[in-house]
Amino acid sequence: MSTVIVIGGGPAGMMAAIAASKKHNTILIEKNEKLGKKLYITGKGRCNVTNAKDINDFFDYIPGNSTFLYSALYTFTNEDTMNFFKNLDVELKVERGDRVFPKSDKSSDIISALEKALRKNNVDIRLNTKIKKFLFENNIINAVQLEDGSTIKGDDFVLCTGGVSYPQTGSTGEGFKIAQGLGHNVTKLMPSLVPIEIEEDWIKELQGLSLKNVELTIKDSKKKILYKDFGEMLFTHFGISGPIVLSASRIINKSNNLKAIIDLKPALSNEELDKRIQKDFSKCLNKDFKNSLDELLPKKLISIIIALSGIDPIKKVNLITKEERKNLVNLVKNLSLNIKGLRPMAEAIVTAGGVNVKEIDPSTMKSKILNNLYFAGEIIDVDAYTGGFNIQIALSTGYLAGTKIDE
Repeated sequence: MSTVIVIGGGPAGMMAAIAASKKHNTILIEKNEKLGKKLYITGKGRCNVTNAKDINDFFDYIPGNSTFLYSALYTFTNEDTMNFFKNLDVELKVERGDRVFPKSDKSSDIISALEKALRKNNVDIRLNTKIKKFLFENNIINAVQLEDGSTIKGDDFVLCTGGVSYPQTGSTGEGFKIAQGLGHNVTKLMPSLVPIEIEEDWIKELQGLSLKNVELTIKDSKKKILYKDFGEMLFTHFGISGPIVLSASRIINKSNNLKAIIDLKPALSNEELDKRIQKDFSKCLNKDFKNSLDELLPKKLISIIIALSGIDPIKKVNLITKEERKNLVNLVKNLSLNIKGLRPMAEAIVTAGGVNVKEIDPSTMKSKILNNLYFAGEIIDVDAYTGGFNIQIALSTGYLAGTKIDE
């Protein structure tokens, strides 16, 4: 029986090792002290393991080389992922946006299930083991050399070392250097699913404010809509974050002079919002304007909206003009922010860019340069929006690579 060596103990590596172990002796090498270190922090520690949308719809949520992933996602679908974990006694639940989480809200349950499958399939797990380079000859890899100088021989190799985001979890980019040393090209690496920095100073006053059911639109200098989504977001000391913001960050990598426009009341038309405001005003006609928005907006946001509206804070509500009210409606529906840029790569959830997909067979994940090398997960130049799609990509590419070895 041949030996398969999988490098990287994230979701792609663990799934590749599980799949490969059905037919081969399999060794899983991980440089950290435990497997799935990045998985522990995904979904705020809850692990958004996949998405329950129809698999055909997945490609709409993958801006990075989605067509390359057809074979992988159809070979090991989101339904396969959910069944895989259910068969390992992990109960799952579906939340807003069809996001799938363990019912326990513990990422450790997902990791424990993967470890259980690895042990069941007799995968040889080597923790605290860091590789230095591959040893190869005539387009065939013979072994991996470790940092201590020792070597581990193998017949086939799967490289699943992740990207360069969240380096504290071990994603420090060594895999890209290794791939380049083997003759592969790596496309430009950029942060994706990362918070956005905003130019306005008043944004700091909103730090910690979380908004639900708002609409975010990104427009360029020509007012062309580049991105629009509905959901949750968060204000920080530097700008904005949260699910819809993280997904929006993907299109900001190559753009400048952009604006983020927040519709605080997307369920209401301008006319409906105007009526709502008139109704609120009717309850406090003799109050100052600054005391009239408590039922409409979160407390932290009121002072900012008042300042931006241009209406005197101590003006009596019954003296506010129709034009002033119209401007207030427009402000609530179009709170405009100037985008300064993205937070550093180290704060990104995933890396956009990676090993060029033109050099990988999409039906097997096999290298087109080396005859016994495969890739899986974030090391490949593929990435998706937030919502469980990236972990599904990791599991699907890992499964495909593991099952196609020597087929």
